[in-house]
Amino acid sequence: MTLADFLSPISLQELGLPTDYYNSQFGHSIQKYIDDFPVWDDETGYPQIAIFGIEEGRAAVNNNGTQKGPNLVRKHLYDLYQGDYTVKIADLGNIKAGATVKDTYVAVKMVMEELMKKDILPILIGGGQDLTYAQYTAYENLEQRVDVAIIDSRFDLDQDNAEDMALNSQTYLNHLILHQPDYLFNLSNIGYQTYLVSKESINMYDKLFFNALRLGSFSGKLDQAEPIIRSADMVSFDIGAIRASEACGNANAGPNGLYGDEACQLARYAGMSDKCSSFGIYEYNPTFDPMGQTGMLIAQMIWCFIDGYYSRKKDAPMYPKSNYIIYRITLEAEDYELVFVKSKKSDRWWMQVPYFGSKSVNERFYLVPCRYEDYQLAVAGEMPDLWWKTHQKLQ
Repeated sequence: MTLADFLSPISLQELGLPTDYYNSQFGHSIQKYIDDFPVWDDETGYPQIAIFGIEEGRAAVNNNGTQKGPNLVRKHLYDLYQGDYTVKIADLGNIKAGATVKDTYVAVKMVMEELMKKDILPILIGGGQDLTYAQYTAYENLEQRVDVAIIDSRFDLDQDNAEDMALNSQTYLNHLILHQPDYLFNLSNIGYQTYLVSKESINMYDKLFFNALRLGSFSGKLDQAEPIIRSADMVSFDIGAIRASEACGNANAGPNGLYGDEACQLARYAGMSDKCSSFGIYEYNPTFDPMGQTGMLIAQMIWCFIDGYYSRKKDAPMYPKSNYIIYRITLEAEDYELVFVKSKKSDRWWMQVPYFGSKSVNERFYLVPCRYEDYQLAVAGEMPDLWWKTHQKLQ
């Protein structure tokens, strides 16, 4: 089987798209699957990013119509002008809905697996957010622990029927957390709103040492979300995390949430992360977007992700050591030496959290992204909460 077996081509005529664009517009520079599926090899080179839509909305609870979203986003994306860099991006068309929703999940998994094997970063345009589960299963055969970041106003899980609940856009986290084999290292929720989340769900996050960043806690301080996104292998963005006045194209949109420029900034953080290897945007429903404003915003979020990707500093690994400054702090009340690492290239910070026992074969510590404020906290004699949570997970 090849990628072309799962994907359908883009119809410029059906979308009402022009055949010609200015040289600096994405519509010109993005390689498109229109007639023949793109052929890549070592000689011609591979794209760095591949975009594809997923025409699946059957499990999008109370938001029927999300399957129509990818083409509308594509229409706005092609009109945007690229930044001052040369792009190697392919638009592979859409994955059609399978005979069952599970068939669609399998198709998403196989397409992503094939792309990531070739070191191509997939950008997924859904569809319901249940497709996050399909995005996650694509990492199953990579033989690595996976960090997942979800940008959402809610926790999409069911506490009462954790194991028996059908998979949909409001329960997919149950299936993600309980998935076997278990390769989930960390799960983070960014932008949740307390009145939309049960206290039992918050307690469960705490018990499992997951991260949850409440919308109000980083309002006006968006950089607090950057280390969480930087640590993620995959990022899933529910468009419902954005307030309805900024993104009305969602049947479940609420009066509060992120602003449009904040959503774009979070997308850029994901693009800039050396670790992020897939990015999905879900729950866009054109039925509720008559003016196309939400589709335009999503296109701009993808633009910001791409701009971040081409601004990557490649400073996540500590090599060579001359590019980093090491700070060591010993807390009087603890038995641990805290080691902080600062990149000279980007001024970004990490903490070294040591492995214990048989958890590490080749490494002596786990490098977790953090903020300068975490270093200041340690200097003041306090243990950063992020260090402690990571320490517990590594035992």
